[in-house]
Formats: sequence, structure tokens, C-alpha cells
Amino acid sequence: MDFGVTGKLGGYYLAEQYRKNAAADKNGGVSFAELAAAKAAGQSDVSGMSFKDMWQARFPGAYYHTADASDIPQGVWERNDFPFEKFFRNDLDESAVNWKPNGANPAMDSSGVQSRLHSIAGQKSIVVPPELEEKMKNDPALAKQVMARVESFIATNQVPGRICSHLIVLDENGEIARFRASSHGGNITGPTEEEMRQFEAEQAAKKKRREEYARLNEESALKRRLMEQETDDRYYKDSMTKKAVSITAYEAAGILK
Repeated sequence: MDFGVTGKLGGYYLAEQYRKNAAADKNGGVSFAELAAAKAAGQSDVSGMSFKDMWQARFPGAYYHTADASDIPQGVWERNDFPFEKFFRNDLDESAVNWKPNGANPAMDSSGVQSRLHSIAGQKSIVVPPELEEKMKNDPALAKQVMARVESFIATNQVPGRICSHLIVLDENGEIARFRASSHGGNITGPTEEEMRQFEAEQAAKKKRREEYARLNEESALKRRLMEQETDDRYYKDSMTKKAVSITAYEAAGILK
């Protein structure tokens, strides 16, 4: 039987894996993912390689799509009748991103679900939002960072001795927003409930920090405007005071009489 796992990234556990893998795989400041991608593409290094080039060089035959799929509701994404197989094609049909459920969720072991899981065995696909793609084009370091994160995630979710498939959806910051991992036979692997709770807590903390950063920026801008206004007011008052003193002096000297 083919097994599938869906969900969000198990933040704490996988973040630890990222750090461990990065420490183990680094070679002169270049990760194993980057070296492997460059070698597969016939290059001595990853300089000048786009994220798409690194992805498809590291995982030959893997699919790459530019679309914003990170907002697909979790409840929809986790359904067994979600059209995940449409992401394993050269052209991504928008109907897959905008898909809505209709009817009861079929069982994992139903013939239809098993057939669709079997059709993507051993394949990989990634969905990159346009905003992130543009960022990575202008920032090669970010592209390498995201590639290392994705490669580490796949390594972490690989079942030894099994044929596995991976569907990964990135958000605009290069984080893994959604994923589906399936394997032929073996046990289901994936983040535990505790890891999922940790991930939700970390995401909430990140959101709070972003909001606080935006608030501080707004307050700082307001303070600058107030200081500029105060400076203008002082300059105006000083100018008027000097003018009044000059007039008084002139009058005292009989110049203005």
C-alpha cells in the first residue's frame, strides 16, 4: 500500500535537522545541496545558478511551478481527494490551486487514492510564489539558503529503502508552507502533534515579531516627522525673535523713526 503524509512543516524538529545537516554538509561555505546541484549542472560552483536550476539539477526530472499555493486551506490540502497529482506535471492547472472539496473525504486505502499516489511514486515537485521567485533572482544568497532548506527537508522526510515522492509549497519568505510526502510501503512518517503545535507557536511568534517591527517602524517615522516639525517651529520662532529684536534695536537707535 502507498502511504501519504500531508501538513505544514514540523518547525522545531525540522529546524534542528536543518542545523544538523548544514553543519554536517558544509564544505568551504557551500552546502551539499549546492555542490550536488552545481556538479549535476556541469558547473564548478553555484554562482549564477537560479533556484530553479539548482532544484532541477539536484533532483533531475523534478517539477517546478510558479504559483501562490501557500494560502490553500489546511483542511483542503489534507484531504485524500485533493488533486495533488496535478502538481506533478509540466503545466500546473490553476484548478488544482483553487480546488474545492465536494462530498465526503475518501479513505486513504481506497483504490482511487492509491492509484493517484502510485502515479507520483518517486517524483518531486515544488511550488514557488512569484514574489519569492523575484526575490531569489535578485538575491542569489537567498536562493541558496532556500535550496539548502528544501534539500534538508526532503532528506529528513525520506524513508530508507522506500520510493518516496515529495510535493513542497513555499511561501513568499522561502519557508515551507505546505508539503505532501508519500512512500510505497513502510510506515507513515511526518511531524508529530507536538511538533505541529511547536510549529504553530513559532509561526505565531514570527507574526508577532513582524507586527512589532512594523509598529516600531511606524513609531520611528512618526517621531522623525514630529522632530522635523519641532525643528521647523523652533527655526520660525527664532527667526521671529531675531526680527523683533532687530526692530527694537533699530527703533532704539532712531533708525525707524
